[in-house]
Amino acid sequence: MMTYYKDNPRFLVGIDCIIFGFEKDRLSLLLLQRDFEPARGQWSLMGGFVQEDESADDAAKRVLYELTGLKDVYMEHIGAFGEIDRDPGERVISLAYYALININEYDRELVQRHNAYWVDVNEMPDLIFDHNKMVEKARRVMKEKASTAPIGFNLLPKLFTLSQLQSLYEAIYGESMDKRNFRKRIAEMGYIEKTDKIDKTGSRRGAFLYKFNGRAYRKDPRFKL
Repeated sequence: MMTYYKDNPRFLVGIDCIIFGFEKDRLSLLLLQRDFEPARGQWSLMGGFVQEDESADDAAKRVLYELTGLKDVYMEHIGAFGEIDRDPGERVISLAYYALININEYDRELVQRHNAYWVDVNEMPDLIFDHNKMVEKARRVMKEKASTAPIGFNLLPKLFTLSQLQSLYEAIYGESMDKRNFRKRIAEMGYIEKTDKIDKTGSRRGAFLYKFNGRAYRKDPRFKL
């Protein structure tokens, strides 16, 4: 085997996953309270290292699966973090990804095994290394992407009310929205489909449930919230 780059240093390539969920009008983040060194007992993102036989994207999918048991999840790479002293354990360049999951579908036993917990993004503790910077960037990227593509539906159950949908986007953008204007925009979108099912958990009268129609979106991908 030729070693063209043998005179250059070798670094570890890490993966850090910023995992978002949505429940009860709150955008939450899945964090670990580390039971290993370095930084035992402190809060961090879920991470791992790229192995010799996998791509960076495959490594991110594996790290997510090992924590949540989920596959085929919406994920997006947001950048590399490579400050020299970012990790006290060794020189590590980390590739950060954010993921959006349905908070009702993950493997709770796996999450408990990793000592992981859901935390409101607005009440997030100080995280190790540069993980707070990763979360901040992920939120900016998600906010920009959510205004042009229907990524937010990855955080919702398959059937949802319009109130749930509005609460989700208010949580993503960090601001309240006028109900009338929001529903007017929804009515203009041919891919948010009203069903004949009613959710009565919020009131006796109930509210109609809606679903995202991916096929209709692909035909007419205009999206602006």
